[in-house]
Amino acid sequence: MVLTAPFYKQTHKESEVFRHAFQNKIPMLLKGPTGTGKSRFVEFMAHELDKRLITISCHEETSSTDLIGRFIIKGAETVWLDGPLTTAVKEGALLYLDEVAEARPDVIVAIHSLTDHRRELFIDKLGQTLKAHEDFMLVASFNPGYQRGFKELKPSTRQRFIALSFDYPEPKIEAEILVNETGIDVESAKSLVHIGRKIRNLTELGLAETVSTRLLVDAAKLIHSGLPKRLSVHVAVVEPLTDDPQTLQALKDLVNLMI
Repeated sequence: MVLTAPFYKQTHKESEVFRHAFQNKIPMLLKGPTGTGKSRFVEFMAHELDKRLITISCHEETSSTDLIGRFIIKGAETVWLDGPLTTAVKEGALLYLDEVAEARPDVIVAIHSLTDHRRELFIDKLGQTLKAHEDFMLVASFNPGYQRGFKELKPSTRQRFIALSFDYPEPKIEAEILVNETGIDVESAKSLVHIGRKIRNLTELGLAETVSTRLLVDAAKLIHSGLPKRLSVHVAVVEPLTDDPQTLQALKDLVNLMI
């Protein structure tokens, strides 16, 4: 079965950088706000390189055991079960740690020896050290916009990666993304992009996160399937941004003026 390539619109030669990082066995860090295409980019590059992609969505409970593996009871036996990191190291897959700074500190410790010249994984519970497969690549992402204090990546960790910054696309490109992702007409796509950019510029609202391209894609899907435009933008763009009644009303009023 031939898999269709995920749609991805390149903006700053990021595909070329990724290919060189893969070739030189250098781990990569993707920085940028939520919904700016980091995960889609990794999916796209995995397809381009014809490599298996293993994705871990990190959170505050993600531990090194979750990644490396654990002993489990199977019948009357205790057997070892490889975690996704160990599997990727053995098979030569691309391992993507999404929002890596959210994970527990022991995760960062576990990947250290994979992010330098050693390219090794130490499995403490087995007393084994695995050499990474020739094609293994570690990719991580995080959002510098909202992470502070203990959620910030240490300089010693950051300097183990090369890094790419992601941001919201230029209006023309963002509209093209909406059309390709959803089949929405060009004028409606441009209107959604205009709304998104307007809200992004309203810094006085103090939103924790602003309008991502992902939210605009959701709104475009609803519109394309026949839901009224205003309602689509209200439920797909405005409501996910805040629970504050006054801010919600201000954003809805803005949307109503623009549609």
